[in-house]
Order: sequence, then C-alpha cells, then structure tokens
Amino acid sequence: MTERDGEIKGALAARQKYLGPSFSTHYANPLVVRRGKGTVLFDDRDQGFIDLVNNPASVGHCHPMPVRAAASQIAKLNTNTRYVYPELASYAQQLAATLPEGLHVCYFVNSGSEANDLALRMAEAYTKQKDVIVVDGAYHGHTGTIVRISPYKYEGKGGFARPDTTHAVPIPCMYRGKHRNDSEPGAAYAKHVKDAVDKIKSEGRAPAAWFCEGLLSTAGYVPLPPDYLKEVYQYIRAEGGVCVSDEVQSGFARAGSGKMWGFELQDVIPDIVTMGKPMGNGFPLAAVVTRVEIAQAFANGMEYFNTFGGGPVAMRVGSAVLDAIKHDRLLAHVEHTGPYFMDRLRCLQEKHRVIGDVRGAGLFIGVELVRDSETQEPGPEIADWIVEASRARGVLLGTDGKFHNVLKVKPPLCISREQIDLVVAVIDEGLSMMPA
Repeated sequence: MTERDGEIKGALAARQKYLGPSFSTHYANPLVVRRGKGTVLFDDRDQGFIDLVNNPASVGHCHPMPVRAAASQIAKLNTNTRYVYPELASYAQQLAATLPEGLHVCYFVNSGSEANDLALRMAEAYTKQKDVIVVDGAYHGHTGTIVRISPYKYEGKGGFARPDTTHAVPIPCMYRGKHRNDSEPGAAYAKHVKDAVDKIKSEGRAPAAWFCEGLLSTAGYVPLPPDYLKEVYQYIRAEGGVCVSDEVQSGFARAGSGKMWGFELQDVIPDIVTMGKPMGNGFPLAAVVTRVEIAQAFANGMEYFNTFGGGPVAMRVGSAVLDAIKHDRLLAHVEHTGPYFMDRLRCLQEKHRVIGDVRGAGLFIGVELVRDSETQEPGPEIADWIVEASRARGVLLGTDGKFHNVLKVKPPLCISREQIDLVVAVIDEGLSMMPA
C-alpha cells in the first residue's frame, strides 16, 4: 500500500467513524477532491475530471465573481434579516426581475429542501387544504414533510407507504410512458392529474398544491411534453389549488432556449417558485418566490425567521451569480451548447444499441441505457459500468431515474464544445469496451 493509499483509507475510516451510516460516496474508488475550476474538479494528485454531476456550481467551480463577493462581504458583515441592510432588498429585486410579473415576494432559506418545505406551508395556509399532487419518481427534498411528497424517497429503500394526502401521477415520459404515441401527449398525461383531483374531491377535500419540477430530474431527466403544465395548471386552479414549480434543479439558465427557468419552456406562470442548488454556485442559498396574496395568507401572525437565510453574504453571492450569468452570456451559451451536446450523444445512440434514449433541454440531459432497445428493458448495470469507466478516464457522471439506468448530464453551464467532444469520446470508449 502506498502512502497515498494509506491516507485515503484513513480518511474513509474517519468518515465511517464520525459520520452517520446514511452518508455515501460516489464511485467504487471514491474520488478525493482538492479544488475546482470551471467545469473541472481536481483530485489530490491534481488530476482533472470534467464534472457532469455537480450542477450547484452552475457558473463554474470557484467562479471569481461569487468568490470575491463572499470574501469581501464576510470580512465586513454577516447578520440576519431582523436588521436592515441594503443587500437583502437589492438582491430580492434583482431576482424578481428574472421572473414573470406578479412573482416578486421573496423568502430566503438555505437549501432546496427548506424552500419546498416552506412552499408547502404557504400552499396549505392559502388553501386550508392538505392534499398534494406530484409526479411519480419525484424528489423535492429531505425534510420529514417533503419526503412524504417525494415518491423517489418513500418508494425507495427505507421508505414507507404513500401518505393518504399524497397523490402521484405517471411520469409524462415520451420514451417509455403510456401516452408516448398519443397525438396530444401533454393533454393525455395531464388527464391523470385531473383524475387525482377528482379523487380528492370525491373524498370531500380539495388540492392544496401541485408540485412539479420545470424539468424532471430524479424521475429520469425527462422534459415535459408540450402543453402539459398548461393543462395541469387549469385542473389545479379550477379547484383552488396552488401550482408550485420546483426549479431547484432546472433553474438559473440551465433549461436552454434562452430561458432562465424550466417552467418557461411550458409557457406557464406558477403561483410559487422554489429554487436552490445553483442559486449560490455552491454557497448554501435557496428561496421561495410567490404572489402577494399567497404571502398575505401565510402572514397569519406567526413570524417567519431564518437565521442564515437572507444574510448579507448570501445576498451578495446570489447577486454575483446573476451577474455572472449575464457577464458570461450563459443563456446564449446554453442555448447553443445544449443542442450540440444532445446531437453528439444521439450520434452515439446510432452506434450503441444500449442507448435507448437521449433527451432533455439545454444542459439538463438524460441518457437512458437499456439491455434491449426493442423491449426497453432497463440496464442499470450498463449505466453503472459507464459511470465507473468514465471516472477512470477523467469524466464524472452519475445515474438517476426510476430504474437507476439514466446517465444524468448537468455540467457547469460554461462547458465548452471541446470538453463535450471529449466526454462523448469517453462514453463511446466505455460502451465499446463493455463486457458482453
């Protein structure tokens, strides 16, 4: 055993001793990371790995603009929202300017889980109802309340029976979904939401909220079919429910087509938008943005306070991330780079029959791997092989989806075409070398 091997073994042993057993690490040979820059993570030997997994670093690992903002502000002041400082309202105004008119009341928190938990509280306060409709395979966070509306968790290992007030509808997938061949698949899939609403009504209640990501992540990196959300929003609002767009994964310029938010691809306006992950480019920053009347219903006398949410350091970092998106022209970059990435992956699909589908929007891409392209039998072991083979060749991937057979591709938005070509070559090599 080399000295380095001993150090890694010692670090893993310390993790096992001092961290809870529910923690995990990526890869059979865990990666020891020391620094990051742009789209690349560097290990303890300074070997670079193109990162296609860590979407919180949306404008690039250690981007100088949010780094400078954090360093300068924390050296001056970091406090809470019970004091008055200009950074809070300034960032709220800057953030609201990226959203449709009417969505401008902001609540700042520290994670997407917190944001969705707060959004659910708001929906319940506004509607006086408890039932929530979600998409099968969805994950909206790790708090006790939000796990109960996350089929990805309660149906998985260590899970539990679906709560009576949670209603999961089929994933609106155009590859393996039941309505993939319909002439109007968006409307057909949305009908399942109407069925869920009707069931809630038949039991003497009404829906509190519809929770859905702008682009589906843990359900398999699935873009929503045309007009899906338009139909769904009508069904929910007809019964007084609130429409929540979870943009924790799909927000902040990732969705492509020049759009800042995933829901914009569906030409709808939510009642509540939640956001996190890329909002602080790795700094713990998240938010809920809603309409005035929902905020007023939530203001029932109980104070809302978050010790760190909305602090001046977080606000400066968030502002710097928005500035970086504009300065680096990332909306336009993603609009062109995303389709290029998918085209290159679809060329691989023609060569390798185990690639059943390549789908997504912008730089939010899923590659579904199957054992048989005719039967669409999921191939999770193929996905695992590619993840490990790519890691050995300097590319970091992960898997997701109901069957854990989808390669998730969500790199920092600054990825170049040259890096995309290298990634595709690495995946191609891994598939070519895969044991029969």
